[in-house]
Amino acid sequence: MNSENKPTGETPETPGTPGTPGTPGKPAGEPSGATPAATPGTTPGEEAPRASLPAPDAPGAPEAPEAPETAERPQQLTGRQRLAAGLWPPRVTRAQLVVALLLFGLGLGLAIQVASNNDDTALRGARQEDLVRILDELDNRTQRLEDERQRLDDQRTELENSSDQAEEARKQTREKEQQLGILAGTVAAQGPGITLTVDDANGTVTPDMLLDALQELRAAGAEAIQVNDVRVVAGTFFSGTGGDVQVDGKPVRTPYSFKVIGKPQDLEPALNIPGGVVQTLEKEQATATVTRAEKIIVDALRAAKRPDYARSSSR
Repeated sequence: MNSENKPTGETPETPGTPGTPGTPGKPAGEPSGATPAATPGTTPGEEAPRASLPAPDAPGAPEAPEAPETAERPQQLTGRQRLAAGLWPPRVTRAQLVVALLLFGLGLGLAIQVASNNDDTALRGARQEDLVRILDELDNRTQRLEDERQRLDDQRTELENSSDQAEEARKQTREKEQQLGILAGTVAAQGPGITLTVDDANGTVTPDMLLDALQELRAAGAEAIQVNDVRVVAGTFFSGTGGDVQVDGKPVRTPYSFKVIGKPQDLEPALNIPGGVVQTLEKEQATATVTRAEKIIVDALRAAKRPDYARSSSR
């Protein structure tokens, strides 16, 4: 027998068998018969190439991306909630407070200015002749009030300095009675003044126009007035139509004559101002003539009438 024959039952070792020294590619301890799974792109039986990772300290090696942290998303706010959060609590700085105070002062000043301008709206829309008439009436009224104040001061001085105060008081009482009689139309009066004559041949002058003339004369300081033969008092009224005018229920005929006692320098301009009584009557084809006189006599009288309800409050 050949001594080199191997015993029966033993399988000859082949290269690459695990446990055989010098066998490359198989690590020791790997079980026999284990075949690695074929990777895509390789044929069975071939070993897949191993991916080589760069060393951590190799220069230029890309860093591994970090896993994103999962944070909780904030709750979405509605528009109303954002508005409420922006308005409350209020955040007022010192500069904003100063600006607010300045704006408040500016608004207050503008409001006062607008209010004062509204008070002058009526005068701004008036015509030039109306403004002239208003100024004249104000000047005349101021002058009359000053004269009345001076007269009352003189009466008080006379009462204080008079030796017989009772007699002086009776004298002033009689003078006051005469003045009240002139205003009431119970006594005749005379003095300087004017005469206004209105000739209405076409019958176009209405009672309203004559009433306007009367009001202008009163505003200019007339103290006693007579229209034709009717005495004008506080309750005088005009009625009727053009060409058929009545004063206090009594018919008066053209020409209409106004006898007026007062200061001629005030009465005549009040009638002749632009757009005044004279120009209005002339537009109606009537003739208005104003004549000054040093002595005007108003002799139409009214019967003294006792008031039905009014009584003197003096005791």
